[in-house]
Amino acid sequence: MKISMNRICKSFDKAEVIKSLDLEIQDNDFTTLLGPSGCGKTTILRMIAGLEKPDSGEIWFDDSCVFSDKNRINIPPEKRNIGFVFQDFALWPHLSVFENVAFGLRAKKDTVNIKERVNEALESVQLSEYKDRYPSQLSGGQQQRVGFARAIVTKPDCILFDEPLSALDAILREDMRLEMKGLIEKLNTTAVFVTHDQMEAMSMSDWIIVMNKGRIEQQGKPENIYQRPKTHFIANFIGKSNWVESDSMFRPETAALKKKDGYREFPAVVSGIDFLGEKYNLYLNVHGKRWTVESSSRYSVGAEVSVYVNEHDIVTI
Repeated sequence: MKISMNRICKSFDKAEVIKSLDLEIQDNDFTTLLGPSGCGKTTILRMIAGLEKPDSGEIWFDDSCVFSDKNRINIPPEKRNIGFVFQDFALWPHLSVFENVAFGLRAKKDTVNIKERVNEALESVQLSEYKDRYPSQLSGGQQQRVGFARAIVTKPDCILFDEPLSALDAILREDMRLEMKGLIEKLNTTAVFVTHDQMEAMSMSDWIIVMNKGRIEQQGKPENIYQRPKTHFIANFIGKSNWVESDSMFRPETAALKKKDGYREFPAVVSGIDFLGEKYNLYLNVHGKRWTVESSSRYSVGAEVSVYVNEHDIVTI
């Protein structure tokens, strides 16, 4: 399902959160809305779901209008055929895993073959043997899988994710990223994922839309967003940036500490060092600018080094 948002505006208490937004999410893509807290990404997600009403504009699912202030259209959430995976899992503590997954079907009075459909959803997230347990008897990762099974059991045209991994620890979060991406690919459905975590966005997405203060800063493939940022905000928000001038930068991993023909040389002094296991991060003073580069060797604070950068890796913004 393709989602189109046209000239969408939304304010809370006279504070404009979304500012005349035009946005398209392509059919069967895994699209991530990425940005800092308060940039409007969750508000966009909730407007797609019908949980928030825009002040103006239109929202289309393929060729069907689900919201239009001009034409007074506002299709309720339960009729939009959207799955929603919440940040806090939102499971009913008094219901078993089976009944939590079945809840949406029962609420819609869509109970034909309900047992088979719920069991199929639980099997897809590898929780069949836990169907009689209660949320308090599950780990965080298992609870998140229940939330995902509940979202897919209704066979939605699109699944929305509101920072679903933020409550998990770092190791489990990495495992769930791979698992969730794989499940979405198997379902062959449209997914919209909201996060402020750049690693999640880069590793999971087909397409990234970077938000800032209610507006789109840049959108594109993860590689393009990272390698060719279009604004200072993007360059500083995603990854690390070493600024050569006020309008040009390069990524730390593109630099070398050994001389290379055709590379620009920048004298620097080591001002700090982090040991990261497989490598070191060196913090450098380069004519008053603070740079970070990667190194396989340890250097002493105060050591003088040279940084070599290919001109093609320097991005002008």
